[in-house]
Amino acid sequence: MSNILIKRCLDTIDLLATEAKSLRLEDIVEHLDLPNSAVCRFLSVLCLIGWLEQDSQTGLYRLTLRLAVLGQRLLSATKTPDICQFIVNRLARDSQELVRVATVQEDGLVWIAYAQGAKAGLIYEPETTAEVPLQVTADGKAWLATLTAEAAVKAVLKNGFGHPDSHGPNAVRTIEGILGQLEVTREQGWALAVEEAEPGVISIASAIRPKAGSPVGTVSVSGPSLRLGGERILEISRLISIAANDLAAFWPLRHRPYYCNSVRMIALGSGRYPR
Repeated sequence: MSNILIKRCLDTIDLLATEAKSLRLEDIVEHLDLPNSAVCRFLSVLCLIGWLEQDSQTGLYRLTLRLAVLGQRLLSATKTPDICQFIVNRLARDSQELVRVATVQEDGLVWIAYAQGAKAGLIYEPETTAEVPLQVTADGKAWLATLTAEAAVKAVLKNGFGHPDSHGPNAVRTIEGILGQLEVTREQGWALAVEEAEPGVISIASAIRPKAGSPVGTVSVSGPSLRLGGERILEISRLISIAANDLAAFWPLRHRPYYCNSVRMIALGSGRYPR
């Protein structure tokens, strides 16, 4: 298999995973901007080796569960979710809001664990997605602030700004604005996103930084702005800093045997955070 064909196959898998639905051949051709004959060829290859399947009635293409199973297998082997879950649960209990942990994956972040601490009233339940929007989330800014300005800009541009209507009213739309926010994040040691990812939602996050090596992820608390404004932001930021330090201390253990109940993974969930 040539390098070009491999890249096109991976682009197709990425497209179908991002869309999270079955697609027509015409849709795939349009998204990848490739000739129909070429797309048909590598779709056949992907179906043959078990990454895709084609509906015999509609002709639509969709991912099999092979990708999800491999991801779960990797996370189970490294024990990362098991190690962080009890710390996540503690932070959710103390903050009484939604807590999430993301891990660094190439030029971005991917959610790997969560716990819902809110029991009554307004409960923040975002749609479950794998990748973290970098420039509009506290998690994204907490991680970007650990990078050089050049690396942060590269990651943001690769991630993209998204459609103007896809985020909250305070979403930053310029590189200059993002760099300014990252400087504030570095100075205070934690990141804040006020109605940036979504209207009416505030998030606070901190990077997870082991003593040796680069940051490995982020931990955040998110909830309705009615509850997370004012002094509560500072209170939550202190709780998050403690959790981030604890996660950083335990993170190297992810390569050692460790046994406890496995976390419910976002990628395999039903689309909402269960309570």
